[in-house]
Amino acid sequence: MKKEWIIEIISALLVGIFIYAATSKIFNFPLFVAQLHTHPYLKSFAGIIAWIVPATELLISLLLLLPTTRKGGLYGSAALLIVFTVYLCLMLLSGKPLPCSCGGFISLLNWRQHVVFNLVLILFAIIGIRLYGNKKSYYKISNRKKKSVRAV
Repeated sequence: MKKEWIIEIISALLVGIFIYAATSKIFNFPLFVAQLHTHPYLKSFAGIIAWIVPATELLISLLLLLPTTRKGGLYGSAALLIVFTVYLCLMLLSGKPLPCSCGGFISLLNWRQHVVFNLVLILFAIIGIRLYGNKKSYYKISNRKKKSVRAV
């Protein structure tokens, strides 16, 4: 029971962050696209990335909301956050100007703080995956017991 609550809290936190980030990008879409054009590694793909990133954030949020797809949502969260964090680290190591295309409260963080924030979220997603893995095997055993009792 405790594991389920932890998974629910982690999922809710990630949903909140991804929906907030996606809607911030969507409502400020022209600004988001313009900011992507200032990124040295992304400017060639800014138009497509501007659509893919918020759509992916919303899709992962949907996966996290549905119990049957939650584990996939946790994997998707970890993967997307790892991609974002690798990009942030590349930007920090490049020594190039660091434009920010972050939305809302995340834009208040400096780049190093943003990396730490993402690492914490990645850790939460991994914890959720690990707990969910244990939960799923528990449900398989529990369902087998129920089926065998019904068959008798």
